[in-house]
Amino acid sequence: MASLLGLGLGLMLALSLPGARALDCESLGPATRLTFTRAARDRWLAPRVRAPGPLDHLYGTVRRFLSTVQLNPFPAELVRNVLNEPASVKVDEVVRYEAGYVVCAVIAGLYLLVVPTAGLCFCCCRGHQRCGGPVKTEYKEMACERGTLMTFLLLTTLVLLIGVVCAFVTNQRVHEHMGPSVEAVPETLLSLRGLVSDVPQELQAVAQQFSVPQNRVLKDLDGVAASIGSTIHTQLRSSVYGMLASLLSLGQALQVSVDHLRALNATLLELREGQQDLDQAISVHRARLRDLLQEPSCQGCQETLSQAHGLELGADFSQVPHVDDVLHRLEGVPEANFSSMVQEENSTFNALPLLAPLQLADVVKELKKAVAQQPRGLKTLAKAFPNWEAASRWSQALEKVENSSRPYLKEVQRYEKYRWIVGYILCSVVLLVVVCNLVGLNLGIWGLSAQRDRSHLEAKGRAGARVLMVGANLSFLFAAPLILLVFSTFLVGGNVQTLVCRSWESGELYEFVDTPGNLPSSMNLSHLLGLKKNISILLAYQQCRKAAPLWRVLQLNDSYDLETYLDLSQYSAKLEQELQNFKVDMESLDLLSPAGLRDLKALQSSGLSNIHYPGFLIQIEKPVVNTSVEKLAHDLEGLSHSQGNSVLGKQLQEEAQGLRTLYQEKVLPQQSLVAKLNISVRTLAFSAPNLQQETSGALDRVTHLKGELPAWAARILRNESECFLTREMGYFSQYMAWVREEVTQHIATCQPLSGALDNGRVILCDMMADPWNAFWFCLAWCTFFLVPSIIFAIKTSKYFHPIWKRLSSSSSEETQLFHIPRVTSLKL
Repeated sequence: MASLLGLGLGLMLALSLPGARALDCESLGPATRLTFTRAARDRWLAPRVRAPGPLDHLYGTVRRFLSTVQLNPFPAELVRNVLNEPASVKVDEVVRYEAGYVVCAVIAGLYLLVVPTAGLCFCCCRGHQRCGGPVKTEYKEMACERGTLMTFLLLTTLVLLIGVVCAFVTNQRVHEHMGPSVEAVPETLLSLRGLVSDVPQELQAVAQQFSVPQNRVLKDLDGVAASIGSTIHTQLRSSVYGMLASLLSLGQALQVSVDHLRALNATLLELREGQQDLDQAISVHRARLRDLLQEPSCQGCQETLSQAHGLELGADFSQVPHVDDVLHRLEGVPEANFSSMVQEENSTFNALPLLAPLQLADVVKELKKAVAQQPRGLKTLAKAFPNWEAASRWSQALEKVENSSRPYLKEVQRYEKYRWIVGYILCSVVLLVVVCNLVGLNLGIWGLSAQRDRSHLEAKGRAGARVLMVGANLSFLFAAPLILLVFSTFLVGGNVQTLVCRSWESGELYEFVDTPGNLPSSMNLSHLLGLKKNISILLAYQQCRKAAPLWRVLQLNDSYDLETYLDLSQYSAKLEQELQNFKVDMESLDLLSPAGLRDLKALQSSGLSNIHYPGFLIQIEKPVVNTSVEKLAHDLEGLSHSQGNSVLGKQLQEEAQGLRTLYQEKVLPQQSLVAKLNISVRTLAFSAPNLQQETSGALDRVTHLKGELPAWAARILRNESECFLTREMGYFSQYMAWVREEVTQHIATCQPLSGALDNGRVILCDMMADPWNAFWFCLAWCTFFLVPSIIFAIKTSKYFHPIWKRLSSSSSEETQLFHIPRVTSLKL
């Protein structure tokens, strides 16, 4: 039987060629993401990275210092002799390479000899009271010298404080990193052990995962009829629903327009009748007012007379256009009930998805038979994998390394604990020296600034001097342990950085390992893996960092062609053939009933938009009466009170009352009718032009859509059938992609190799060597600055003791600074 998947992939390729019709599969949607159970064990070695921090600048400074100490390149010849023939290594070669460290050892030896010896001599001298005593005589430059010494001592103390703080921090950082770093070694070796083990069993698990896309396709086939039918309905829904909604809106607009047109005509008739009655009443009032206001006895009547002359009609509704012809054309409209019609057409259209399951039942049955078969290649996927005899050898070698390394790692942790304690104690001693210097300076300055109590001054000065001498004695006492710890940690950490880390980062270490003859045969990677030819560690590392599969690195793909076992070409032809038999009948959908068609054609030919609506608006915007009747009545009433002639005043009051009656009975009803007319006119003026255009467009769209629906449905059906085929093939494509990724990147991936090398460098160099080297650098900083601290502390302490002999001079006042002149008797 021909395969479903192969032809499906061919179909997708053909459709992607130029000139092929592009599929629009948005309605069906893409293939969902399948979830496969991982067959490979999790051997991904997470990368270790040291987080950036404030100590990075210190680490960089220490590295530059070590680069200055060790200027020699990587000693490939010396290391080869050490690994292969340790007895042939010459001492002068080691000394020549370690020349920088030898110089540093000489400096440390001199420090170890000179500083304790100087301290011993100073103690003996102090014991015989020949040095370190107070200043005996005050002299002019004493204040300047004292201030200079205090300043230098303070600056030296601040430098010591910064160094000891950095030493504390780096000492703790080394201790914190040591535990996780040691624990990471077995984890890394375990990940490398699983690099090539259990491959056949995992391949068998990969083959069994074919049931995931298979079951998914069978599940989709259960609902393919309803799915494709619903998709056709969804694709046509926007056009059909939009057309029906347009017809419903058009029918409602037709009803509203006809109602407004009829209301306009009825209101216009009432306005014309009311206009005649109002005109007669206004004429009578205007004539009487003219007579009254023109009498000679009428006082202040000229302004009111001008208002009376304007008492006449404003709007003339006999001048507006007639709408009888339009009403005649729309007589009996609307004939159809558009709401019921649209509901009926909606029901007819919504029944379309029910047709698909009836016509596709036999097709689905045949498709399930084709999909239920399992490809032959997947059955032999695991059996055909090459037998890798070196897997056990590789695993045993790494297991041996792991077991033998555990005791050494425990010893490393134990000695690190001792180093941390010693470092903490010595840092505390340096910190105590800093405290002594600061306290001594404060007491001494306090004593020098006290002027009132002489004895208090002497006590503070002596206390400050004693504290400074305590700091100096501590410096002498702990100079030897400090320089020994500094040099021992410097020798270890410096060589790790310059010999291992620097060559590791530059790649020289990989080149050394790749050079034949540099490593003994027991450490040869190609020999451990049983490969026929040597592989480059550097090239393998670079490829593994780029996520290359292990069999590309080890060139295993020549003996195992994975694609021949992923041939799923038996799944597409039958599926495509059966889907072409699906058809849907669209002839039962009318969209517009005959009565609705007559209503729309009547509206189209009614001439509703030809009515001259601006003629209505001109009269509507005019007032019913040009003069305000209420204001005129109010003015007449006020004028009647100011008349000297009581008869004339009474007549004016009667006219005012008559005008109010006229306003209430005739003017206000006319204004209400004008407002009602205004609503109808403006509504029709706004909607009529667009309504007739919409009617013409709707009739054209209905005719066009009804003719195109069958062909459109056939195109959608063909497109959706192809989309369904593409989606189902997508599940098998996901499986094949997952198999390739699982086999080449997880089951046989070399990422643990590059990850182990990278993590090893990060652990050794970034997390251990950098803080280690920063610790001895800061401690050495403090150790060497103890020398100026001792000198300045001893010198400064002399000036904090009380000085009994003052500055001598020829002047009696200068010689006796505290002399009080004797009082002599006065003779009167």
